[in-house]
Amino acid sequence: MNNSLSLIPIVEQSTAENSPLTPQNSFIKQVAILCVEMLLALPFCLCLTRFQIGGIAWIFGGIAAGTVVLQGCRIFYQYSPKPNRNARKVGMALVGLTVGASTTHSDLTSVVSGIPIFILLTFFLLLCGIGIGYIYSRLSQTNLLTAMLATVPGGVGLMASIAADYGKNVTLVALVQALRVTSVVLLIPFIAKNTVSNVWNNQTISIQSSLFSVDTSQLGLLLLALGIIGLVVYLAITFNIPAGDFFGALLIGIGFNPVLNFLPFFHDIDFTPPSLVKIVGQILLGITIGEYWGEKPSFKKRTIVYAVISVLMTLIAGAIAAILAMQLTSWDWLTCLLVTAPGGSAEMILISLVLNHNVEVVTTGHLIRLIAINSSLPIWLFLFRHLDGQLSLK
Repeated sequence: MNNSLSLIPIVEQSTAENSPLTPQNSFIKQVAILCVEMLLALPFCLCLTRFQIGGIAWIFGGIAAGTVVLQGCRIFYQYSPKPNRNARKVGMALVGLTVGASTTHSDLTSVVSGIPIFILLTFFLLLCGIGIGYIYSRLSQTNLLTAMLATVPGGVGLMASIAADYGKNVTLVALVQALRVTSVVLLIPFIAKNTVSNVWNNQTISIQSSLFSVDTSQLGLLLLALGIIGLVVYLAITFNIPAGDFFGALLIGIGFNPVLNFLPFFHDIDFTPPSLVKIVGQILLGITIGEYWGEKPSFKKRTIVYAVISVLMTLIAGAIAAILAMQLTSWDWLTCLLVTAPGGSAEMILISLVLNHNVEVVTTGHLIRLIAINSSLPIWLFLFRHLDGQLSLK
């Protein structure tokens, strides 16, 4: 009897120690970390704008803030939070809204006529991705499904979550995906700055002066649009719809003005999201990329070398696809590069929006690729699992 009573304080103490791990406390910690990252991103972004890299500085500042905060949590607090995938969904939704609104008045005739070209480029890039995944699996001596999840440009969070569902190497998949996305996000603006300087110089920082400028007459429309976007993000999270937040927000951005003007009690509505919406979305995308670097465990040098090789092969495949697009279309070099760049899709569309450079063409190309990858996921997951089983029997 005494022994059983003596266990009561121990149980209570254990319960108290485990209380920080409850879902409610975990959510509070995620929100607190995100707030710190957003606050830290602002001075980083303002410093980066001094280097005349234009509006894309906000995504770079987010990458730096996400990396620093998660590394700080690991080093100073022995706490290793996971990358906030919901924050990325919100960022993609905000970017989708601004991209959709920017294409409302665009002539989409040429884009529709170019759909066969987009499909051809997507098919070429998917074939290259499969080949690169197979080569990477042989080099790194990892199973085929893990290699494919690591090398197919389908998004860091989505590919890592699929790897977790199938019991594969999540950290390896996240490493290669994060390395690819970061390389593309850093490389494309560098190329744009050095090859299309007249376009880039027009985008230098007027953004600071309009950072907090919100047209009060459109504040109600902004709240309505954000409310609808919030519902879309909630449904995408609840039903785990791949890129549903971005697709939904993009369609809302395109159809917001026409639908409201069709209603009898609205007239001559011309809603344009303020710059702050695009900036917040850009920072959130950067933060979630940086978080994947901040949480990375140590890897062997050989693992990193093979990851770099696979990313280089993916970038070369994107460059070949860009050359192919130049031969088949009248698009300029930068447009072809943005269309065929191996993701992230939201980041490439965002760069085209920042540069105001053929946004509708780049958006259509990446949307077709996202649809192709996400719709074919069940097929190639089944195929690669089957091939894994055949190879293991040999």
